[in-house]
Amino acid sequence: MPLVYIDILDGRAPGEIQTLLDTVHSAVVRAFDVPERDRYQVVRSHPAHEVTALDTGLGIARSARLVIVHLVSRRRQRAQKERFYALLAGALAHDTGLDAKDLIVTITENGDEDWSFGQGRAQFLTGELS
Repeated sequence: MPLVYIDILDGRAPGEIQTLLDTVHSAVVRAFDVPERDRYQVVRSHPAHEVTALDTGLGIARSARLVIVHLVSRRRQRAQKERFYALLAGALAHDTGLDAKDLIVTITENGDEDWSFGQGRAQFLTGELS
């Protein structure tokens, strides 16, 4: 945990996608100090006509290499989130050549009662996870 959804446009090779997944996970581990095996990721690939990502008035010109990361997580401190944004942008630039203008990140927070990792139990509530 966290659960990470990564939306991209069609056309990336499987190796590129794996590098993207690994890089995102590394940033999650470093920024939020989660265990290495705490990895839940889903990639969704879309035809270009299914995605609109304008610039919110910031003057950001995006390309077909757009990556949208949506992280669902327990509550995190502001400093951790800011560290995650910076680590992720830097690591993706280094590992995949992604320009930071092509990265959109959002974090949705929830509580311990909102997670079940299997077997019909809420492991944070039962004490199986802390």
